[in-house]
Order: sequence, then structure tokens, then C-alpha cells
Amino acid sequence: MLDDRKQIISWSLYDWANSTFSTTVMAGFFPIFFQQYWSTASDVTVSTWYLGLANSLASIAVASLAPFLGAIADKASVKKRLLIFFAFIGIISTGALSMVGQGYWKIAAVFYVVASVGFMSANIFYDSLLPSVASKQKRDFVSSLGYSLGYIGGGILFLVNVAMYLKPQFFGIADAPSAIKLSFLTVAVWWAIFTLPILIFVKEKAPANDIGIIKSISAGWIQLLSTLKRIRELKVVTTFLIAYWLYIDGVDTIIRMSVDYGTSLGFTTSTLITLLLMVQFIAFPATLIYNWFAKQIGIKQAILIAIGGYICIAVIGSLVSKEWHFYIIAILIGCFQGGIQALSRSLYSRIIPSHNSAEFFGFYNMFGKFATIIGPPLMGYVAMATGNPRFGILAIILLFVLGGYFLMMVDVEEGERVAQTKQNY
Repeated sequence: MLDDRKQIISWSLYDWANSTFSTTVMAGFFPIFFQQYWSTASDVTVSTWYLGLANSLASIAVASLAPFLGAIADKASVKKRLLIFFAFIGIISTGALSMVGQGYWKIAAVFYVVASVGFMSANIFYDSLLPSVASKQKRDFVSSLGYSLGYIGGGILFLVNVAMYLKPQFFGIADAPSAIKLSFLTVAVWWAIFTLPILIFVKEKAPANDIGIIKSISAGWIQLLSTLKRIRELKVVTTFLIAYWLYIDGVDTIIRMSVDYGTSLGFTTSTLITLLLMVQFIAFPATLIYNWFAKQIGIKQAILIAIGGYICIAVIGSLVSKEWHFYIIAILIGCFQGGIQALSRSLYSRIIPSHNSAEFFGFYNMFGKFATIIGPPLMGYVAMATGNPRFGILAIILLFVLGGYFLMMVDVEEGERVAQTKQNY
């Protein structure tokens, strides 16, 4: 039954469950532990290169699978089963990180890539279940509820994990490395426990014509070719997707590589972890404020300002020499991170035919998964080639400049007009 409170809360709690992976593991402890404990590289720029490759491999794997996974989600009644399958992969691989010994960076990288693939792939089916729990009138609210619970849940467990790391003896833990390993295990347990409500209480809406898994996989090719043809003919959509891919790659690179970068510059782990917590708790209210700001000046202009904000973040990042400089960066990231992501999705929804919105958003999500394919290895390679991680962060500016350039070429009004004329496209 749509709009049932139990189903809505159960669906939203999955964001509460898996956001701990993106905070504690992806943005927080894995980059630190990979460089300081698992990596055998004596040069920090080499370990940065390894970490960049690991992030890109995970993104490439999910981006390659996304069209087919989306087709399965649309055409076969297996959304919950596939969500649980990929979540299980992510949970087991995350827990396995707690057992990897010092110096075994290759094994750690493999577990991290597999866990990331499970995390990102499960989100495809999590998103696809939204119409099964909420009517169109409540869909925005329910989606926002999941988003907000993700920030809160990820922040709470990360705060506990940070306390374990800073004061291991208080928790009866031997030392800081043991605390980080235990943190990976707590993420796996948290993720597993809070996945149970969506498994038990959310009822999946069956498609009108359930063609089964095998046929839906083959249908993915047809759907992808059809979407490619339609996007080519809608020039405003094509231009926006190019812009989005470039600047969101820069955004995601800064999110994933910032801790590794700070470690490379010699800043203390406790400082970097504190900054991550700041970003986590600043981002939620800042996103709501930035949405209000966009209404005042226009959505496209607001995204361009956010891109400019990230350019400033990269410039400041290349010049940091004191810890308080990083606090400025954390505040700026918190101010722009949620806003640029939310507004990008909103702008895209205006320039696509509403009749084919699910199909076009599938392609949009695929571009989102392709993000971080260029940025992390670009940052790592430039840092390794120059021997200076500061040049690595400056290289990311190229993605924002190109993304901003293509976004300026997007005629939103023309896109909206064409979208209205293509309702039965």
C-alpha cells in the first residue's frame, strides 16, 4: 500500500544503513589506513595513485553494469532480491577489511573495490523501490527523508568510530589500528541490521509485464540504444550530461581523495577526521539553504556558483599550510556538496520528456556512476609525476572549468520547450 508509514520508514532506513559505508569507509578511514597501514609504498604519492585506481575501478564496474541492472529493475520483480544480493556483497567485503593484515594493500584494494561495487549497485534497486512505497505527491518528501537519514546515520556511526580511534583504551581496544579495523566491522553490522526493515516490510510493486531476469537483461541493450538515440537528438540534454559528468567527477574526486591528500601533506589524522564530521553535519542544512538560494537567482546560475566554489576549494587546497586552512575547506565543501548534487538532478528533470523520465534518469545515473573515473587517477598521476600532491589537487580544476563551460552552453528554457514538445517521444 502506497504511503504506508511503516513502509516509508523502512525504505528510508536503508539510506541510514548504507551511508555509513560512504562516511566511515569511503571518505574516512579507508584512505588513511590504506596509506599508513596497508600500502607498502614509501612515497605517499604512489599510494595516492593506488587509491585513485581503486576508486576508478569500482566506478567503471558499476557504470558498466548500470544500464542492465536498471533494465532488470524496471522489467522484472527482483528489485528487493537484487538489492539484498548487492548489499550482502558490500557488507561481507566491508567486514573482510577488518581482517586484512599490515602491508597487504592489494587484498585491501580488492575488498574495497568489491564493497564499493556492492554499495553503488544496491543503490540502483533502492532508488527503484521508491515508487513502490510513495505516491507521486509524497515521493519528494520520502526521498528527502532517506537523504536526511543518510546524513544523520552516517554521521552518528562515524562519530562513534572516530571516538574509538581517538580513545581506543576507553572502549577496551588495544590501539588505533585495531580501532579502525573494528570500525570496518561496525559498518558491516550496522549496514546489515538496518537493511532488515526494507527486506521485511517494503512490498515490491510488480511490473505490468514481468518478462523475467533473462529477458530483461537482453532488453537492457535495446533500452540503452534507444536512450542513446534520443539523447543525441536532444542537444540540450546531451550538453548538460557532458557538463554534469565533468563537474560531478571533480566533486566526487574531492570527496573521495581529500583525506588522502591531507595525509600526504602531513596533517594529523585526528584533524582530518574532525573535518569529515564537520562536512557531514554542515551539508544537510546547507543543502536546504542552497535550494532556497537557487530559487532567488536561478538553478543554472546556482550550479555555476557552486562550481566556482569548488574551484576555490581546489585552489585553497593547493595552498594549505596550516590546519585552520583545512577547516575553511571543510566548511566550503559542506556548503556546496549537497546543493550541487540536488540542483543538478532538478535541472535535468526540467529538460527531459516527462513521459520517458525513468529511461532518461537511468542514463543520468549511469553518467553519475562514471564520475571519478578521470579525477582520482588524474590527481594521483599528477601528484606522482611531479612529486608534489599540491599539483594533483590543482589538476582537478580542469574538470570544473570544462564542466562549467559546457553548463554555460545549456539553454534551460530551450530544453524545457523541447521537452514539452516531446512528451510522447
